[in-house]
Amino acid sequence: MAGIDRTQMEAGLAEFTADQLEEVDEIIGRYKSKPGALIPVLEQVQEVCGYLPMALQYRVAKGLNLPVANVYGVVSFYSFFTMVPRGKHVIRVCLGTACYVRGGQRILEELVHQLGIEPGECTEDRNFSLETVRCLGACGLAPVMVIDEDTHGQMKPAKLSGVIAQYK
Repeated sequence: MAGIDRTQMEAGLAEFTADQLEEVDEIIGRYKSKPGALIPVLEQVQEVCGYLPMALQYRVAKGLNLPVANVYGVVSFYSFFTMVPRGKHVIRVCLGTACYVRGGQRILEELVHQLGIEPGECTEDRNFSLETVRCLGACGLAPVMVIDEDTHGQMKPAKLSGVIAQYK
């Protein structure tokens, strides 16, 4: 972070509203003097802003008087934090053994085609994010995908557009 100047930081925060940034500062302020507050602060900031780009990590680090490397280390270690935007709806496609042999890869390929994004990406309108997982624990329903908290089993490529339409 040593090579990033104030202008670059401000540019990195430009997509967030003044209200969001004010709420981020309030969160930091509530935890500023509490040891071990980094994870709760990051969880709440991500809830407000949707993700944790470097500009927000820098703001948290500065506000909590921590090295930016510590903040980045936590964000990059825990899978529930993300440094890239996530869509309003997160689609997880299982590629575990049972799902894979029953067509999970075809489901993924059709979603890539329909949504126009690759796994790890978010649609331009930020309505959908696409992720792959190794197991969702629903092998008897293979192939399976989960949208938000809804499990969709025995998926077929032909059924995908109807399922996706429910979340638009």
